[in-house]
Amino acid sequence: MHQAVSAFLLAFPALFSIINPLGGAIIFYEVAGNVDVSQRHRLAKRVALYSFFVMVSALLAGTYILNFFGISMNALRIAGGLVVSVRAYEMLNAPESGTKRKQKDAEAVAAAADQDLASYAFFPLTLPFTTGPGTIAVTISLATGRPDGWAQAWIFYAADALAVLANALVIWICYSASDRMVRILGQSGQIIVSRMVAFLLLGIGVQIAITGLNPILHDAFVR
Repeated sequence: MHQAVSAFLLAFPALFSIINPLGGAIIFYEVAGNVDVSQRHRLAKRVALYSFFVMVSALLAGTYILNFFGISMNALRIAGGLVVSVRAYEMLNAPESGTKRKQKDAEAVAAAADQDLASYAFFPLTLPFTTGPGTIAVTISLATGRPDGWAQAWIFYAADALAVLANALVIWICYSASDRMVRILGQSGQIIVSRMVAFLLLGIGVQIAITGLNPILHDAFVR
């Protein structure tokens, strides 16, 4: 039970921070703001569902793919931690730059999509706007913490899958209420939230990297 709680408490904030559904809701509204509420809610549900499958696929298959290419778990932890830390550092110093870039892309998608937004639910609304390469990297990095033994591994995967499901539900809620969130947060509110999330994400990234670095340093000094 303690293992499951620990896995969930690490996975949920790590994924929440990199996904940033509060900021993503504003991007989503740029694309779907001109359609009726019921259609926007259906689109939000579809994006959340696709996001769930993207994260679960990375969680279950990511480590096996990396093993096929001969990448060690510790190397992946260090790489994933660095990716998350760099992303967090960029968000911490200039959270508006990435948001503005995504907003421009979203405006282009909205102009091209017109009213047929369903075909854009997976690309680009899910990939890369919601669950991009950073989210996939974090999910795979979390999977490297899998313990030995089938029983413990299943508990670990169940806890991480629950964290993925919880984040998918948050995406659905935030995107469904994107019109209200745009009014409440505004540009300045989004920057404040992004900086708070970035600080948390930076700590998570450093922790993931340390987890991968510790065994390497231990082996080097013990020998």
